[in-house]
Amino acid sequence: MNQPDVQGFFDSGTNTVSYVVNDPKTGKCAVIDSVLDFDYASGCTDTESADKLIEFVRDKFLETEWILESHVHADHLSAAPYIQQELGGKIAIGENIVVVQEKFGKVFNEGTLFQRDGSQFDKLFCDGDSFKVGSIPAFVMHTPGHTPACMTFVIGDAAFCGDTVFMPDFGTARVDFPGGSAEDLYESIQKIFSLPDATRLFVGHDYKAPGRDEFSWETTVGEQKSSNVHIGSGRAKEEFVKLRNERDKNLGMPRLIVPSLQVNMRAGNMPEADDNGMTYLKVPVNALREQENQ
Repeated sequence: MNQPDVQGFFDSGTNTVSYVVNDPKTGKCAVIDSVLDFDYASGCTDTESADKLIEFVRDKFLETEWILESHVHADHLSAAPYIQQELGGKIAIGENIVVVQEKFGKVFNEGTLFQRDGSQFDKLFCDGDSFKVGSIPAFVMHTPGHTPACMTFVIGDAAFCGDTVFMPDFGTARVDFPGGSAEDLYESIQKIFSLPDATRLFVGHDYKAPGRDEFSWETTVGEQKSSNVHIGSGRAKEEFVKLRNERDKNLGMPRLIVPSLQVNMRAGNMPEADDNGMTYLKVPVNALREQENQ
């Protein structure tokens, strides 16, 4: 059976779930949506979260083939370069990273040194591309809506959907970031719903919906189709778009959106150091809100 072993790592600071997905037959693995700890007040990074993941990979004697990013995250910094340094593997994201780089390259006034061609990544996936984790067949689905570059990775009987949908009792991703679209999100979720009902579905965050005692991140396509509070039970597109857009009007920006975008559009690398040798992250005053309203 093409059934990978999946280990989730929950980061309480950002409510992010990172994954190690491995082929039991070969010991090859993929790392999905890793986290670099960042203290905004001090500007300091830390690798505690990533080190837990690295320790697991080493303890299981796994060989890392892929370091996958489901999208350019706005709520945490990626630890992809650090993971690659420690474990190897190719850093990969969807080809529409170039759309995100172009948009936010302008917002942060990155200038000509910042390449907007996705070259910071080792691999840019197109919709429908296939790959393998060890002997397990895998493919990618372009699932935009939350961002233009969102991808779902289907590895054997498991799908990793990033922020496209959350646990059924929490619903679906916000669409108010620049390039987001409730219409696109609806169609993307229908693509995910076209997978077999028994497909294990692993989400990128969990916020423990009211009434639930524990954090969770594994569900199935069938469960999502039947009971997702935003889009389950066959909810019509027009109704979903209205619900999603109205809900997002009241959401604040993620706490780490400013540093996250600058780092993650560079495949987890920091911006080039200034001529004094120091690395800086910019805060564009009012610019993100203006982009959101366009």
